[in-house]
Amino acid sequence: MPCIEIQNMTYRYADRVALDAVSFAVEFGQSCGLLGPNGSGKSTLFRILSTLVRPQTGEARIAGADVRTQPDAVRRKIGVVFQSPSLDKRLTVAENLRCQGRIYGLSGAELNRRIDELLNRFELRDRAAEMAGKLSGGQQRRVELAKGLLHKPQVLLLDEPSTGLDPAARITLRQQLQRLRDDDNITTLLTTHILDEADHCDRLVILDKGRVIENGTPSELKSRISGDCVLVSAVNLEALAARIEQRLGLKPQRINDELRIETPRGHELIAKLIDAFGDEIRSITLAKPTLEDVFIDRTGRRLDAEAA
Repeated sequence: MPCIEIQNMTYRYADRVALDAVSFAVEFGQSCGLLGPNGSGKSTLFRILSTLVRPQTGEARIAGADVRTQPDAVRRKIGVVFQSPSLDKRLTVAENLRCQGRIYGLSGAELNRRIDELLNRFELRDRAAEMAGKLSGGQQRRVELAKGLLHKPQVLLLDEPSTGLDPAARITLRQQLQRLRDDDNITTLLTTHILDEADHCDRLVILDKGRVIENGTPSELKSRISGDCVLVSAVNLEALAARIEQRLGLKPQRINDELRIETPRGHELIAKLIDAFGDEIRSITLAKPTLEDVFIDRTGRRLDAEAA
C-alpha cells in the first residue's frame, strides 16, 4: 500500500477546473515534490490532503486513511507546514511548541520531552525563550517544522516551504528534510516552483492547468529530453526561426525572448548556427536538460509563467 495514494482527483471552482483527474502515488519514506507554476493546482491538492478542503470527485488516502471519510484519522497521521507563517509572534519558541502539543493532546513529561528533542534537533535550544517574532525567516521555518513534527506524524506536508528564505536557509531546510526521511522514515510531500528544491526530491509530480503532465524521479524526467538544449537570442527571432527550419530542418520553440532547440549533439549545432547565421545571433547557450526544460517541452512555456 502506498503512503499517499490519489486516484482521479477532480476539483472545480465554479467554471474553473483546478484539478483534472489527478492520479499518483508516493511510497513510504519517499520525498515527493509537486512542481508547477501558479494556477497549476498545487495549492488545491495540498488543501485537500491536509483536510482543509473536502474532495469533490476522486479518492485520496494517507497511510491507509481516507481523506473524505476519515479526516480525523488523516490529521493524526500528518504534520503540516503552511506557506503562510502560523507562529504566534507574541509567544516564545517554547510556548508556540507547547500550544501545538496541547492541541494534539500532549501534556506533562511527554510534551516536555518532545519539545526538548525538537529544540535540539533543529538547533533552537538557545532560542527557546525568545519571542518568535524576533527570529529570522530561516529560524521561524525551523520552528514551523518542529510544530509539525511534535505528534510524530508519518507524513509531513509542506506548502512552498522555501518561500522567503535566503539561499543558505534553503540549503539548511533541504538538509533537515533529508534527515527526516533518512533517520525517521517520514514521508514528505511538498509543493514548490523552485527547481533546485524539486531536483532533490525522490519523486516529482509536475502539474499544469490541473493535470499531471509528468511523474517520475528527477533524473528519469530529464532523461526524456533528447540530448542537449540550445538557446539562441537574436535580433529577429521569427525570421531566424524560419531560416533555421528551412536550412537545417529543425523547428525551434520560441520561449519568451529566445529560441530553444533540442538536439543530440549541441556543440555541433552551435557551430552550424554560427556559421550560417552568425550576423543575426546575439548569444547562444548550451546546457544539459533541466526540470524546466521538461516543463517547457510539455507545455511550450517556462515554469515561471502562470497557468491560464
